[in-house]
Amino acid sequence: MEVDIQNSEAATRPGLRQRVAIFLASIGPGIFLIGYNIGTGSVTTAASTGAKYGLTLLWPLLLSCVFTYILIVTFGRYTAITGETSLHSFRKYFGSGMSVFVLVSVVFSEWVAFMGVMGVVTEVVKEWSRPLTASGDGISMVILSLLFGGLIYFLFWRGQHRFFENILLVFVGIMGLSFVLTMFMVIPEPVALIKGLVPRIPQESNAALLIAGMVGTTMGGVLYIVRSILVQEKGWTVNDLREEKRDAFISSLLMFILSAAVMACAAGTLYPRGLEVESAIDMVKLLEPLAGRFAVSIFIAGIVSAGLSSLFPHILLAPWLLADIRNAPRDMTLKHNRLIALFTVSLGLVVPVLGGRPVLIMIISQAMVAIATPVIILLMLLLQNKEDVMGSYRASTGFNITIGVIFLFTVFMAIVGIIGLKGLL
Repeated sequence: MEVDIQNSEAATRPGLRQRVAIFLASIGPGIFLIGYNIGTGSVTTAASTGAKYGLTLLWPLLLSCVFTYILIVTFGRYTAITGETSLHSFRKYFGSGMSVFVLVSVVFSEWVAFMGVMGVVTEVVKEWSRPLTASGDGISMVILSLLFGGLIYFLFWRGQHRFFENILLVFVGIMGLSFVLTMFMVIPEPVALIKGLVPRIPQESNAALLIAGMVGTTMGGVLYIVRSILVQEKGWTVNDLREEKRDAFISSLLMFILSAAVMACAAGTLYPRGLEVESAIDMVKLLEPLAGRFAVSIFIAGIVSAGLSSLFPHILLAPWLLADIRNAPRDMTLKHNRLIALFTVSLGLVVPVLGGRPVLIMIISQAMVAIATPVIILLMLLLQNKEDVMGSYRASTGFNITIGVIFLFTVFMAIVGIIGLKGLL
């Protein structure tokens, strides 16, 4: 009888594939955040930093990922406890003016970022495809923009939330594998990785700006607004706080690993030769003679996946936030949501058709996010201290000190970044 019971339990125990599927489903919100956060802006900043300073500035990347983990947990915890999303709560407790400011800042900056991301992705693919075309000019950026835009709009048209998570899982998987493989092909000495975690700032004028850019691409306020929505979509409650923390930890850890891999690629090839990069396209041009076309092709696959994995959430953002601020259902099949998504996708044609500097556009969008991020963090800190909102989960003294330090850090980085951007412009 005992043998029969054991056999029965073994038969009902999920297999390896099913266990993996269950685990991936449980970290869906975290994967979504990785896809959104690790885009061409993060790749460009990490590559520029690695080429100019090696792995010396690995420590601010780690610090920003630690802060990001804390904030992801905070915003997710708020929604799990109250059942309300952050943006809706901003409107409910602080008025329409403040919530509209956050909404407009975030949506407009993301629309600008969409132009820049699509410009970077199409420019990189065009450069890579030059040997494949008879003219040697590469595939037209307009054609590439139409292809990539059509792909992500098709995925948007078909999807429900679970489908969106699966798509992001594919993009993030390809991106992660590409960057890590490239890193191992060109990795610098392991001791450099350890030295890079020791806090120090190079004595050069734009070092602080690069640090601000690195923090800005990792700690954008929209990330935490989206986290709140994802937790609500997942249906997590106060009983799921442990799972919410685990998901946040995995997400933040992978953000650090992927960005560090890109930095290491540049540090292992370009830094020893004194070669600097200002954009992803520079990275591609300089890396190929040093690492070979195969390694560059893998790296480009990572850039394209990073671009698509951030472009896809971008088209969801405006419909999500507009529904969120009104506390309305997030139904992406509604006509007005599909029209908003179509408008967002059409912005991807701006750089390929009209020309411009994709990197400069990305910088402008990052500056806008830098302004909104401290406001978003401060509003959440105030909400966490409202007893009528949080009840017995009201913020502790230690929590207030921690979030206060992070708030001041983001304010300082925003000031540094804006001063640096003023010099660039």
